[in-house]
Amino acid sequence: MRRPELLIPASSLEVLKIAVIYGADAVYIGGEAFGLRAKAKNFSMEEIAEGIAFAHAHDVKVYITANILAHNGDLAGVREYFAELRGIKPDALIISDPGVYMIAKEVCPEIERHISTQANNTNYGTYRFWYEQGAKRVVSARELSLAEIKEIRANIPKDLEIETFIHGAMCISYSGRCLLSNYFTGRDANGGACTHPCRWKYAVVEEKRPGEYLPVYENERGTYIFNSKDLCMIEHIPELMESGIDSFKIEGRMKTALYVATVARTYRKAIDDYRQSPELYAQNLPWYQDQISNCTYRQFTTGFFFGKPSEEAQIYDNNTYVKEYTYLGIVGEQNEEGLYRIEQRNKFSVGEEIEVMKPDGTNKTVVVRRIVDEEGLEMEAAPHPKQVLYIDLGEPLAMYDILRRKE
Repeated sequence: MRRPELLIPASSLEVLKIAVIYGADAVYIGGEAFGLRAKAKNFSMEEIAEGIAFAHAHDVKVYITANILAHNGDLAGVREYFAELRGIKPDALIISDPGVYMIAKEVCPEIERHISTQANNTNYGTYRFWYEQGAKRVVSARELSLAEIKEIRANIPKDLEIETFIHGAMCISYSGRCLLSNYFTGRDANGGACTHPCRWKYAVVEEKRPGEYLPVYENERGTYIFNSKDLCMIEHIPELMESGIDSFKIEGRMKTALYVATVARTYRKAIDDYRQSPELYAQNLPWYQDQISNCTYRQFTTGFFFGKPSEEAQIYDNNTYVKEYTYLGIVGEQNEEGLYRIEQRNKFSVGEEIEVMKPDGTNKTVVVRRIVDEEGLEMEAAPHPKQVLYIDLGEPLAMYDILRRKE
């Protein structure tokens, strides 16, 4: 049985550190250019270097996304970008465009090259092609079943790795190659600027009756006709472990630290429990199911893993997330007075009951005893986002504990 890598997304340096502490084997991030999440905070070169140093100190790898479908005007910048990254030494580059791939091969050949899902990798012939070009890993198209992945594994070199998405948002278009955003708004999804029109509400207009909007109904359930449920394979770790997949990938480079910590911690425990004992995994399955629902999600599906999705994989009546917890902040260092530093993310108050979420899988309910600002002034509540505060929860805390409130 292969020991799969747990690959976690990070939108910022803060989230990268959370991913590392909460169980990632590897983290993937985007720089300020050439990735497909232009709206994410993304990383400056200095932050990439700091993130790599932090991850490597914890024996965790860092991969950089450079997976746009490049135009002529992008290529010179790509060359400069890769030359800079060569000195920082990420563990791999994630690339979809053959032209970008060849630049990476020339400029920084010592950095592993992984082929993005955007390259539409649906058969073992494609995997073999990229292997002959020197790729270390290929990310499977999301449209593949487990049976197809097993067939690919049986027909490619043993040292060519397979990476597969097992959790997160699903794109309505084939392997994410979408034209809707560009058509409606001029923002290119394949250049990193997707506006997510698949989540919008649609109606039909008859040509000779302009302005008269006719709703699009699917069995009277609503009009969100492109809106997929989120992928979740936490209940199918045994099948994933036996499939030959080398890296279990989580989607979410736009997500909060709370989301990343919740998903990383849950899948980490599920994988480790199964490797220790399938019976232990089966025993703890209700816990995994409960924990994975503690972060925002759109209802869950198993995607294409067990065959083509049916109409049950879509959500027709809304485009909102299910939200069970609110993210309050990350615990920092302790000051001389014994209070813990926190950069607040959502409002909480003295006397309020909240939860402390720890990397080892435990959650502890506590009551907020004190809130003090940077000037030492006592506060009854923390109403200002990103305000630096010092708190007493009546319990010893550790750096990177996460505070949340059940809704």
